[in-house]
Amino acid sequence: MGRITANAAVMAGAPVVRGTRITVSAILGQLAAGATVDELLSDYPSLTRDDVYAALAFAAGAMPQERPFVAA
Repeated sequence: MGRITANAAVMAGAPVVRGTRITVSAILGQLAAGATVDELLSDYPSLTRDDVYAALAFAAGAMPQERPFVAA
């Protein structure tokens, strides 16, 4: 069983860290806003460093890999 799960009964089916209600998007949003992994771990005591990395890997896997990025 992976660290990231989705269940329609938990957070409306958004991907979350297994056993929590912490969404992948919440983790990504805080990192994008400048939070460090250590700050996330302090803010969410139930998270582990591996959970944060799993959220990043999940997001990376959700991105299309074959299309080149072209700036507008």
